[in-house]
Amino acid sequence: MKKDDDIGDFQAEVAALLLDHVRAPLLKDQHVRGVLPAPAGAAAVRVVLGDRDVSDPARLTAYEIPRGGGEEPRTAHDVVALLRTLHTGTHIYPSDRVTSVMGMDLYLVDPAQVKKAPFTTDDWAATLLRCLAQFSQERPPPRLRGFLFRQGGLLRLYMDSDEVPGVIAADVRPGGALTALLAALPSLLGEEGQTPGKTEGPHCRCLVDLTHW
Repeated sequence: MKKDDDIGDFQAEVAALLLDHVRAPLLKDQHVRGVLPAPAGAAAVRVVLGDRDVSDPARLTAYEIPRGGGEEPRTAHDVVALLRTLHTGTHIYPSDRVTSVMGMDLYLVDPAQVKKAPFTTDDWAATLLRCLAQFSQERPPPRLRGFLFRQGGLLRLYMDSDEVPGVIAADVRPGGALTALLAALPSLLGEEGQTPGKTEGPHCRCLVDLTHW
């Protein structure tokens, strides 16, 4: 993959992930008001934060976050974690890292100087739900029919599949190895993984416990 394609994919992933925070706040009073590809092909993304419905540049703040290099370049989730830290508390920026763009204050972030906020259970849950909802027609995984947040940090997924009849519920613990869980879901929802007669509600035929998977 060419470098420009890699940067473009990174910027697109950040934009997609932050769509949720146009209406729901990223922080308690701050919404995402823009996601901008850094100019001149720079390996970075710019995220604009401000109060909901605000579009006056003087009331918005932009942060430029580099993609990074090495074996583990920064992910879209890393960008979210950095933003949550950057816009809380007091952060001192050298004068050469403060500028402006399109009438907004622009801060050039050095991630090495920022301790990322932890990724929350809701963040992991939203990522998992988004992946399930945007299945590929070529290789469709189980179809997401619904979901419910449960006590103890659990998420209940309601899904169906061509391989098994009816709606199957699966309790999962959002976090970490989402890619592996998504890949394994079709087999985990098979007849051998089901608990006959156990539904804990009228919305599914049976329940699969994947909390320890």
